[in-house]
Amino acid sequence: MATHSTQIRELTVARLDIPLFEPFGISGGAHAAAHNVLVTLELADGTRGYGEAAPLPAYNGETQALALATLTVARTRLAGRDAQDWRALAAEFRTRGGAACGSAQCAFETALLDALTKQRGEPLWKFFGGAATELETDMTVTTGSAPEAAAAARAIRARGIRMIKVKVGGNAGSGHDLARIAAIHEVAPDSPLILDGNSGVSPAAASELIRGLKARGIAPALLEQWLAKDDLDGARALIAESGWPVAADESVTSAEDARRVADARAAQVINVKLMKAGIAAALDIAAVARERGLGLMIGGNVESILAMTVSACFAAGHGGFQFADLDTPLFLAANPFQGGYALDGGKISVAHITAGHGVTPRR
Repeated sequence: MATHSTQIRELTVARLDIPLFEPFGISGGAHAAAHNVLVTLELADGTRGYGEAAPLPAYNGETQALALATLTVARTRLAGRDAQDWRALAAEFRTRGGAACGSAQCAFETALLDALTKQRGEPLWKFFGGAATELETDMTVTTGSAPEAAAAARAIRARGIRMIKVKVGGNAGSGHDLARIAAIHEVAPDSPLILDGNSGVSPAAASELIRGLKARGIAPALLEQWLAKDDLDGARALIAESGWPVAADESVTSAEDARRVADARAAQVINVKLMKAGIAAALDIAAVARERGLGLMIGGNVESILAMTVSACFAAGHGGFQFADLDTPLFLAANPFQGGYALDGGKISVAHITAGHGVTPRR
């Protein structure tokens, strides 16, 4: 049988451990390092594609060990398969373990598409539609004290980044969150604020926080996934009570989830994270959001420039993404890659990428 250049020769998997400047905290916990996974997929002609899995236990329980195991098992089934059948391969990967580890699913699909588009000489942003090459990202203030939040906000504005995302929720309570948000608003009064609860805000705490924000004249640009992921009735009530836009994140990991959220009128925006279920699922989620008139946001876990660039290509290529949260490379104390998106203040550009996602491991 003849060998075609798009046949898969080999898939290799390795740990990708990157230290952070300081712990990255969300309502479910904090992480001092990114414990990710690097996937290398080689085609018959020697073209290599790279993918990254970025599991985040505090977000959805996925771990590096789970991602490694899921990807390692898949290696034995791939030799000789045609990468052009990436959708079919992605579906097969999902049924054989990827459904339980979305970050592994994302890494596998990323490596496939990077190799294919690199071989064709096609940039990934053009593969996704070529609608645009720029986005505006926010930068995150993670969990911590009010003085720490104010200092982080000053540093974000000093970088030239306009939009600020604030992690809220957890055990500290709404009073603690209100003090942090007020401190940020004081030092950056013209910054649009995205308040991200990662499913860690109770309905009672949500009401208290809304009242406190309104009393201080603070109107967030977006409330992102404050309540438990299955509390769609509560999310709808949150929209009515606050009068502010609400985004679904943990609530949506599939097109079916997006339809449920739309039917329940539980969000005006969907956060389409590639790490939740992979690229094919993200394409389907984005299609449902557009069909149902919901806004789009692109986000991620604690990811290197590799995965963040893929998400930037996805969102820019599609066009129409109102919110972007692609800042985590700024939190990493090392960069094991070369290439990737260009950042000027809060402006992300992928226009210079000429093939694939443009990120390769440093040698």
